[in-house]
Amino acid sequence: MSRGGGRIPGGEAIEGAGDGAAAAVWASVSCRAAAVWASSPEWVLSPAMKIDSMLLGSITDAGRTAAGLEAAGYSGAWTAEGPHDPFLPLAVAAARTTEIELGTAIAVAFARNPMLLANIGWDLQTLSQGRFVLGLGSQIKPHITKRFSMEWSRPAARMREMVQAVRAIWEAWQHGTPLRFEGEFYRHTLMTPMFAPKATDLADFGPPPIFLAGVGPLMTEVAGEVCDGFLCHPFTTERFLREVTLPALERGRARAGTGMDGYEIASSAFVVTGETDEEVERSAAATRQQIAFYGSTPAYRPVLDIHGWGDLQTELNTLSKRGQWVEMGALIDDEILNTFAVVSAPEGVASELGRRYGDIISRISFYAPLRGNSKRWQAAMAAIKAI
Repeated sequence: MSRGGGRIPGGEAIEGAGDGAAAAVWASVSCRAAAVWASSPEWVLSPAMKIDSMLLGSITDAGRTAAGLEAAGYSGAWTAEGPHDPFLPLAVAAARTTEIELGTAIAVAFARNPMLLANIGWDLQTLSQGRFVLGLGSQIKPHITKRFSMEWSRPAARMREMVQAVRAIWEAWQHGTPLRFEGEFYRHTLMTPMFAPKATDLADFGPPPIFLAGVGPLMTEVAGEVCDGFLCHPFTTERFLREVTLPALERGRARAGTGMDGYEIASSAFVVTGETDEEVERSAAATRQQIAFYGSTPAYRPVLDIHGWGDLQTELNTLSKRGQWVEMGALIDDEILNTFAVVSAPEGVASELGRRYGDIISRISFYAPLRGNSKRWQAAMAAIKAI
């Protein structure tokens, strides 16, 4: 990414935030960001970035919602493993769309086995005609052992083998090669014609790409080694991405004998923005709470540690065990908020996203998708796509 131009990114954003309470929020929250912007010219953003959205709500609305996202120009629609299965809404969405990519971000890998994932991935890739992305994540031990009643051990090594097993199964179905996968955690050595789907199902586009989510360096290296893309956890920062995530991905790619060309990195960014005073206030408050919630998790402490905020994780964790959720959000000061989130009026969002991530990530989504129909939102969407 190169620099050029002469406008100060975000300058209009603070002026356009409105009067009253919102102006106070922008003045307080954006002071550090404004200082950085004012010290350098605007960034020239390239190449084009994909803008994604989460596919939320009831499965009964999945088709209509996905069609709306496609019409609005989103590149991808992603489901998550929450109170419902992450795969079924994508089947509904695939039948109602023709261009938008459809993926899981994430499906819990260790709640399933490689054969099951291979079947689901194959069928969704067939149904969507090559638009499916199998996005996986490990979850954490209590959920795997206590919620899903599945085994947990050496998660990075287990994940590497799971992805390799899925690919071995797809290879057998595509090319009729004998299924002979024998690993430490998974063994697949039986495949008869009755249970093999037709290779012609995927003749025009092949099996789906596999993306993997991670935070720590071991899982991130696995993503680089055996996967086609990486799903950044939203609880991350530019510094953590550059100093921890990217080097780990590069080590994994090197182990696989390849480089980063063509490798996709997808990020879910916190954005504090709004068109009215009330929207700005709600956005800032909600983002502080979300950062605090993630920050209370011991597994995510390294992200805070790299900024010298490790003790905050201990304090947040203590408050979470007491159920003091509101108090947790109050601990996220403006410096922390600006580090984890892009804080700007709609006109400044693209510039700051590009400054932070334009040379790192290839696709981005938001906790509050830009779905407004106003000219400001439309312009913001167009600008982000140009990153």
